Parts: sequence; C-alpha cells; structure tokens
Amino acid sequence: MHDTRRTVLKGIGALAAAAAGLLGPVRAFAAWNKGAFEAKSTIDAMRALGLSNAEDSKAIQIRAPDIAENGAVVPIDITSNIPGTTSISVFIEKNPFPYTGTFDFSQGAVPYVHLRVKIGESSPVRVVATAGGKHYTTAKEVKVTIGGCGG
Repeated sequence: MHDTRRTVLKGIGALAAAAAGLLGPVRAFAAWNKGAFEAKSTIDAMRALGLSNAEDSKAIQIRAPDIAENGAVVPIDITSNIPGTTSISVFIEKNPFPYTGTFDFSQGAVPYVHLRVKIGESSPVRVVATAGGKHYTTAKEVKVTIGGCGG
C-alpha cells in the first residue's frame, strides 16, 4: 500500500514539475530601442525614436521643482492636454544618456506620468507627446544643486 502511494506521489510531483516548466513565469517583452537609450544627445535619441519633427506646444504641462536640492531623486509630473495622446517620452537633456523612457496610453486613458529621476546637472527636461500621428514638445529647466549622476 505504501509503494502505491509513493508511486502516485512521485507521479504527481513529476507532473507538477513538468507543468511548472511549461506554465512557468511569462517573460515581459518590453520594447527596446537601443539607439535611443545609447544616444548621447537628446536630438539623437529623438531621431532614433522618430520624434525629431516635434512642434512646440503649451498643452503639455511639466510640474517639476525649479531648484532640486538633490539631483538623485527629482519628482516630475507630466500631463498632456492634447486630445488623443497615445504616448509621452521624457528626456533629461544634460544627463549622460538623456532618454528616460516612453509611456504608452490606451485610448481613453488619462495621459499623466509621475516620475522620480536622476538629473546629473542643471538641465532642461524635455517631453514629447504623440497624438494623432503628430509629435508635440515642451521643456522645463530644472536647476540642480547636488548632481544625481555621481556629481
């Protein structure tokens, strides 16, 4: 009787191990634009993302401190008031690698992003919003007293 029970438990264990291998954690496949992340200038990063033709807009709001005492953690709030905004891209122009990231929005979602970023030295924070296939941009200068990128 114990041999049968042991055989059944081993079989269940083997089946569970096989299922765990087949049904293991799903990998997240994030879009990776190597050219944008490795760009040394904002213009090059924007070109790599296809955003270099962005036009200025006052419909994008950047809320960030005028003076950040510690550049290691700078809070930034971004809101796009452009109807149909599908993505917001953020660049810290004087950081060693200026491209911070792109945030995509489903239709009907509120285009709002809150970030805490490192800013190496006083720099413009540039935001590009995409809506209806067009790109819109604005920037805000953030002065940093103590750099966040090793400064």
